[in-house]
Amino acid sequence: MTTTPGSTRVPRSMALYGRATQLIPGATQLVSRRPNRVAYGVSPVYAERARGARFWDVDGFEYIDWMSGIGSILLGYADPEVDEAVREQISRGTVYAVNHELEIELAEELCRSIPCAEMARYSKCGGEACAIAVRIARGVTGRDKILFCGYHGWHDWYLAANLSEEANLNAHLFPGIEATGVPRALAGTALPFPYGDIPAVGELLDRHRGQVAAVIMEPLRSVMPAPGYLAGVAQLAREHGAVFILDEVSTGLRFSMGGVQQLLGVTPDMAVFAKSISNGYPMAAIVGKREVMEPSARMFISSTYWSDTIGLRAALTTIREARRRDVPNRLWQFGAELKRRLNAIAQEVGLDAPCEGVDVHPQLHFAVADPQLAGYVTTLYIQEMAKRGCHGYASFYLNAAQGEAELAQTTHAARETFTIIRDALHTNSVEQALECPVQQDTFRRLVR
Repeated sequence: MTTTPGSTRVPRSMALYGRATQLIPGATQLVSRRPNRVAYGVSPVYAERARGARFWDVDGFEYIDWMSGIGSILLGYADPEVDEAVREQISRGTVYAVNHELEIELAEELCRSIPCAEMARYSKCGGEACAIAVRIARGVTGRDKILFCGYHGWHDWYLAANLSEEANLNAHLFPGIEATGVPRALAGTALPFPYGDIPAVGELLDRHRGQVAAVIMEPLRSVMPAPGYLAGVAQLAREHGAVFILDEVSTGLRFSMGGVQQLLGVTPDMAVFAKSISNGYPMAAIVGKREVMEPSARMFISSTYWSDTIGLRAALTTIREARRRDVPNRLWQFGAELKRRLNAIAQEVGLDAPCEGVDVHPQLHFAVADPQLAGYVTTLYIQEMAKRGCHGYASFYLNAAQGEAELAQTTHAARETFTIIRDALHTNSVEQALECPVQQDTFRRLVR
C-alpha cells in the first residue's frame, strides 16, 4: 500500500467507525456494511443522505450507489411516490390495537403477481422471513431436517449447518464462521447441497428419507441455472414429501413482477421476498400455496410489527409503481447496456475483464489466475472507482433511478480504472498501487 498508517480519504467516516467499534459489537448491524468489505479508508462508511441513484457521505463526497442499498432499493432512493404514500400513512397512525385493511390489499397484490402465492404472511427482513418459511414447512410436514443451497440469513436453523466438523456454510455464506450460541442439539438438522447438482439433492433426500421438511434455495445470483435444474430439484423435493421453497430475497422484482419463478416458469410451494418489494422500508413476505400456508394459522408465528402500516404501504406502493413503470424490463435493458459499455472499454484498454452474468445483476470478472493477485486487483478496482464517485463491488445491483448520467460517469471511471489495473498488472505493481488493505470478500456465495 502507498498510504501511511492512519491516513484516509474519508476521515469523518473512519472517525465515526472508530466510535462505533467501542459501542456496537462488530460496529455495524450488517456484515456487508463493514468497511473492510470495500476499500478500507478510501470507500465511504457512513452516508448523510441519498436521492435517486446516489448518496452523499459524511465527508462530502457524492457516489453512484451500485449496491442499491444492499439490494433494498428498487425504484431509487427517496422515491417521491413511495415516500409520499408513507408520509400520508404516518399521518393516520402506523400500528394499531387492531388490524388494517392494508394487510389484505398487499396479500391480494402479491397473490396476483407471484405464481406460487395463494396466501401470504409478513415479517420485516429476509432472514426472518426465511426462518418463518422453514418453521411453516416443519409444521406442515412434521419433520425436522432442512436441505438448503445459498445464503438464508443468521437464524439458528441455518447456522446449525456449521455445528458439524465439515463447516458446511463455507461455500454458502463465508468461511470460518462459528455457530456460537446455536444449540448443539440442532447439529445435523440443516444440510447443504451444491448448486447445479440434481443427483446430490436426490442422494441427500434418499439418505434422510422421510425426515426432510423442506428444500430451500436461492434460484440464482448472476448466472441463469441450467435448463430444467430448478424444476428437477422441485420434483425431487415433492416426490419425497418435502416443501420446495425459493428464497427470492435477493432476486425478487428485479427479474420480473412475479420474481424468478415467473421468469423461469418454476412454481415453488413457498417463496420468500424482501428487499426490493418495499424500496428501502423494512418489509418481507412469505407467500405460498394454500395447502402449505393455511396450516400456519395453527402455529405460533406472531409479532406486533409485522403488520405495521409503514412497511405495508411502502410495499404496496412499490409493487404498483414497479408495474406501472415497467421496472423489470427497464432493468434488463439498462443492465445489457451497462455490460456492453464496460466490455467495450475493457477491450479498448486491453484488460481481460469481461462483464458477465444476467443483465439485471452484472459482474466483472478479472481474468487473473493467482487468487491473491485477484484479490489485489478487485480491491484496486473498488478503490479507484470509489475515488471517481462509484461505490460498490465488482458487481452491480441495479435500480430504476440509474440512467444515462450514471452510465456515462461509470464508463468514464471504468476507463481510467481499467487503465490503472492494466498498467499495474504489466509492471507487477498491483499491490503497490493499493491505498488500503485487501478487500475482505467474506460472502463466498455458492449461488452465483
